[in-house]
Amino acid sequence: MTGFDIFWIFFILMTLQPLMRQRFLEAARQRMIEKIEKKRNSRVILLVHRQETMSFFGFPVMRYIDVNDSEQVIRAIHMTDPDVPIDLVLHTPGGLVLAALQIAKALKRHKAKTTVFVPHYAMSGGTLIALAADEIVMDEHAVLGPVDPQLGQYPAASIVKVKQEKPVEKIDDQTLILADVSEKALKQMKEQLKELLSDKYPANKVEELAEIMSQGRWTHDYPITFEEAKKLGLPVRTDMPAEIYQLMNLFPQPVRYQPSVLYDPSPKRASENKMESLVKSLK
Repeated sequence: MTGFDIFWIFFILMTLQPLMRQRFLEAARQRMIEKIEKKRNSRVILLVHRQETMSFFGFPVMRYIDVNDSEQVIRAIHMTDPDVPIDLVLHTPGGLVLAALQIAKALKRHKAKTTVFVPHYAMSGGTLIALAADEIVMDEHAVLGPVDPQLGQYPAASIVKVKQEKPVEKIDDQTLILADVSEKALKQMKEQLKELLSDKYPANKVEELAEIMSQGRWTHDYPITFEEAKKLGLPVRTDMPAEIYQLMNLFPQPVRYQPSVLYDPSPKRASENKMESLVKSLK
C-alpha cells in the first residue's frame, strides 16, 4: 500500500466520521426515548433545536420551529392512542408562529395528560407550545419567554406604539402598513392564546395571561423564570427526571478548538470532600 493510498483512506474516514458520529447519537437518543417511555408509560416526543455538526465537512447548523417540525410532531401525536399520555421535551428559541400554533393545538386536543419538559429554555413559539400542555416541568434555572408577535426585526407592539404616539402625517406609508399588520397580529395572537388557555383557568385569568404574554409587556427575549411562571399561575413544577438531562447530553454542540467551559464531568458529592479531609488529617 502506497502513501497515496493511505492518504485517500484517511481522507475518506475523516469525511465519513461526522456522519458515523451522527448515526451513533441518533441510536443512543432512540434508546433513551424508549427507556423514558417505558418508565412513564407515555409517548415521548422531542422538539430540540440545538446546534450540531450535520454535514460531511462539520458545518454547524442552527434550526428553529418550522412546518417540518409541526408535521412530524403532529404525526407522532396522531400515532398515539387518546388514553396514552404525551411527554414533550422542548429546547428551542422559537420559530414560525404557524408551526408552533399547529403543535400547540394538537397537544391541547390530546385527551390524555400532556406534559412539557423544559430542561434549559423554550422561548417564543416554544412557550406557546408549553402553554397548551396540562403541566410544565422546568429545571430550576430554565426559562420561558413572551409570545408577542414580531414583524421582521421589530416587535409588533412597538410598531403600533409609533402609530399611537406620532402624528399620522409624519409617518411613512411603510410604517403605517406595518402598524396595520401589527395590530392584526397582536389581536390574533391574543385570541389564539385565549383559546389555548380557555379550559385551564377562569375567564378573567385567561384574559390576564393572554394580555401579559402576547401584548408586548416585556422584550421578546425576556426570560420568564420558574418563580415568575409560578407567580403568573402557570402549571409549573421543577422535579425534572434525570433521564431528561441524560437525553440532552446526546445533543452536543459542535466541538470548538478552544472550549469556553471546562469542568470535571463526574458528580461532586459533599461526602467526598469530607473523606478527603479525613484522609489528610490522618497523614
